[in-house]
Parts: sequence; C-alpha cells; structure tokens
Amino acid sequence: QVQLVESGGGLVQPGDSLRLACAAADFTWDHFSAGWFRQAPGKGREAVSCDSDISGSDGSTYYADSVKGRFTISRDRAKNTVYLQMNTLEPEDTAVYYCVAKRGYYSGSYCLPQERYDYWGQGTQVTVSS
Repeated sequence: QVQLVESGGGLVQPGDSLRLACAAADFTWDHFSAGWFRQAPGKGREAVSCDSDISGSDGSTYYADSVKGRFTISRDRAKNTVYLQMNTLEPEDTAVYYCVAKRGYYSGSYCLPQERYDYWGQGTQVTVSS
C-alpha cells in the first residue's frame, strides 16, 4: 500500500517557521505531481500549495492567496521528499496539513480538485498560538 509519511508539524508562536516534509515510501516523486491541503477546525479542507510538475517554475506552482509570499513548496529528489516551508506563521495557519500525490504531471499553476489526487498523507497538526 502506498504511503505518504508526513512530518514537521508542531506548536509554534506567531512569526515562527516550520518545514513540513512528505516522504514517499513506495513511489518516486519524480513521476508525481504534489501538493499540500489543510483543514482548520470547523472548516472545510482547502488547497494550500501545489506543483504540477518537477520544474518548480512559477508556471507550475500554485499558492493560496493567504500563504503567498510566506510558504514555499519544494522537492528534494535525492531524498524523494516534498517539503512545505512555512514562514511568518499566523494563528490563521492553524490546521491539519495533508500531503497529496497524483500520478503524472499536468499543465498550469493550480491545484486539482481533491478527488483527483491518488494518495493522501495521514495529516500533521500545525498550531500557531502565543
């Protein structure tokens, strides 16, 4: 069974940084598009950041307006891991963060509908509070 193993969540203060990691246990990220979704208490799940291929170009990377300029999605091919670097965290970023993977690439800087992703991580809690 394919596994996405997430790590890096925790409790931080406003203005702090965290880096979430998503390691793929049974496939190579090179062949998958990736993304991060989050779900805050009492709210629906929302897209945070996605990349539609491995180029990392602006044309293939999406960020929600609420995180643009603060969060960065990236890949380490040697470690077969996708990251979400989160800087200047705000209380509104408090949520469970999920890593997602879809076989193959697509064109454009947007996230696919949630149901289009093939695999989901177990989620990691991020809490931003003073």
